[in-house]
Amino acid sequence: MISIYTDGSSRGNPGPGGYGVVMLSGQHRKEISEGFRLTTNNRMELMSVCVGLESLKNPGSHVTIYSDSKYVVDAVEKKWLFGWEKKQFHEKANPDLWMRFLKIYRQHQVRFVWVKGHATNKENNRCDELAVEAALNGPLSTDEWYEQNVG
Repeated sequence: MISIYTDGSSRGNPGPGGYGVVMLSGQHRKEISEGFRLTTNNRMELMSVCVGLESLKNPGSHVTIYSDSKYVVDAVEKKWLFGWEKKQFHEKANPDLWMRFLKIYRQHQVRFVWVKGHATNKENNRCDELAVEAALNGPLSTDEWYEQNVG
């Protein structure tokens, strides 16, 4: 069983932002983060999940994703995402990331657990620290789809 903790953050919405990921499997631990010069909080929340899943080495992995993002957790767990996909994400935000997510999501056995942000979950708090650090101290990457289509 693999646990992936994720969080995203932005300074302004839109504004500079970042994501943080903590992956745990047995005795193994991996932390990933990246900052962007112009993005949104929801994009960073979703990107953190994509990056975590894309970091898995074996297709068919059993994964639990812990996220404080109702946007991400509810979209999947309440099955809204699959209706959006059928409508080709018409008038939905972040279609590029949702398509990226679905591609990797379908390669694994994934379940989501919502956790309260900025509370007592040690790993979620660490993800927040990683995301904020990446957004504040760079180097900042370009969220190309966002800047070309929205920003």
